[in-house]
Amino acid sequence: MKLSVKLIIAVTLCALNVSVGWAQRQYPGSVGLPDDVVWMREIYRTLDLTKDTNGALYYPVEPQGSKMNLFTTMFRLLAQKKIPAYEYQLDGTERFQKDAEVTFREVLDRFQIYYEMKKVANRRDSVLSVNNSDIPSADVLSYFIKEVWYFDQRTSTYGSVITAVCPVLHRSEDFSSEKMTFPMFWVNYQDLVPYLTQSKISVSNYNNAANSTWEDFFTARLYKGDIYKTTNLQNRTLSQYCSTDSAMLKEQKRIEKELADFENTLYGRDLIEETDSLSATSGVKVAKSNSKKKGRDNVVTTKGKSSSSVKSKSYSGKSQSVSKREAAAPKASVRRQRR
Repeated sequence: MKLSVKLIIAVTLCALNVSVGWAQRQYPGSVGLPDDVVWMREIYRTLDLTKDTNGALYYPVEPQGSKMNLFTTMFRLLAQKKIPAYEYQLDGTERFQKDAEVTFREVLDRFQIYYEMKKVANRRDSVLSVNNSDIPSADVLSYFIKEVWYFDQRTSTYGSVITAVCPVLHRSEDFSSEKMTFPMFWVNYQDLVPYLTQSKISVSNYNNAANSTWEDFFTARLYKGDIYKTTNLQNRTLSQYCSTDSAMLKEQKRIEKELADFENTLYGRDLIEETDSLSATSGVKVAKSNSKKKGRDNVVTTKGKSSSSVKSKSYSGKSQSVSKREAAAPKASVRRQRR
């Protein structure tokens, strides 16, 4: 009896471990945003689905058996009332409260999505029915996501989590070929996580057997998105204070650098790099000083040699002049005189 109980517990633990995605095991901050963080920064990004890095969010456009793209998954969950949707505010922010919820029928009417009211057996009221061909998943060409970068002092971890997702519809209006963007609704990412872990997707063009889940895709940050807003006191987007595209690109790079610099400063990587640079600089200075010292020694040696040669020359000159004078001076001979 005890053995069977232990076996059941072991099988249950293994099943729980398998259900947790590899991204959650690799990234400890992927479960959710901790409550007691000492530093946090909110970043809004736009994901362009026409880019290869974000293609896993777009294909297949129409459901192929159990495979479907992200918007079709969200659309069906909303139709089945498994997840709530929230109003997209005029300032672009999200508000996950009851009075900000939007119903599935409001979404259909607002964005002119065709549906039918059908009678169902054993029910008095009619239900909404939308065909797969009428789901505008082909027109959802981008997403808005909200990232929260944080530092948890309790666990000394630095990471990011996604808290909100908004599909963006791209449609051309009447008598115009240019497509306009229409943000549809916000969805709390934590409401999606239980369903994203069950959907398998392909994330590689070179290895079609490498399957992952939606939750792994977002947690491992396999997507690529441009920053269009950060939470600030003026509640302004980048386009409101960046007048040109080059200025916006420069501002995006500046924000990305701030996030990277904060992580490097947090774990002391900047001190290591600074120490390495100082040691390299001191090594160059020592080499230069040694070369200068050698140069001075050579100069001193040359000067010593030249001065000694000059002295020897002067001494030899003096000796030669003395010998000449002695030769030119009259010599007195001393003879023995007879007495």
